[in-house]
Amino acid sequence: MGFSISNKVALVTGANRGIGKAIVESFLKHGAKKVYLAVRSLESTRELEQEYGDKVVSLQLDVSDNASIEQAAARAGDVDVVVNNAGVLMPSNSLSEHAEEALAKELDVNVFGLIRVAKAFAGILEQNRGALVQLNSVASIKNFAELSTYSASKAAAYSITQGIREQLAPKGISVLSVHPGPIATDMAAQAGFEGKAESTASVSEGIVQALAAGDFHLFPDTVSKEFEAAYQGYAGALIPESLTA
Repeated sequence: MGFSISNKVALVTGANRGIGKAIVESFLKHGAKKVYLAVRSLESTRELEQEYGDKVVSLQLDVSDNASIEQAAARAGDVDVVVNNAGVLMPSNSLSEHAEEALAKELDVNVFGLIRVAKAFAGILEQNRGALVQLNSVASIKNFAELSTYSASKAAAYSITQGIREQLAPKGISVLSVHPGPIATDMAAQAGFEGKAESTASVSEGIVQALAAGDFHLFPDTVSKEFEAAYQGYAGALIPESLTA
């Protein structure tokens, strides 16, 4: 089912920089009525507030804290689309000294954060016939050895996203799983991918288009499209088409 962002109210976690900021800008460019900037520090959204005025509303939200998520949901009862963009990357291979610590943090933010956000907003999205967008990664389908714990967390997040879709789609809620490759963000630089990185707009504009098309998967950039071709061939052989569209 297609979903137009025009005249809709959105909430974006991690909205103050990188892909999150680009999503805010693309949504407003395509006619969103209002965007909630869901961030840990309200000071971090001042630039967006100055640029967009009453089109944006800053909310304190930490995806690792249930209380802050529930408070944000109570304030954003008019939201039509929730974008769970906030994430964390702690470069670590599976055998590194800090692998367990890194994985625990990444699971808390990247996986349990998704579950917390989806649970808090599911009722609102059902009432408003809305959409949930989850920022996953090409690392959701391929483990990168030096980012092994991050890859594991993103694989788990993708699996949870599929489960959420199964539960929410019958209630009229669109679910979109986004799988970027290297994108020009602080996180990509941290991972050592800045030389291959594409613009954040490739992701944010792709989300607008994928929502309108009613897609479940989005591989928005050049590198991720290579993964898409390989994954669709694999998935097509093992998974019914109705579950991969």
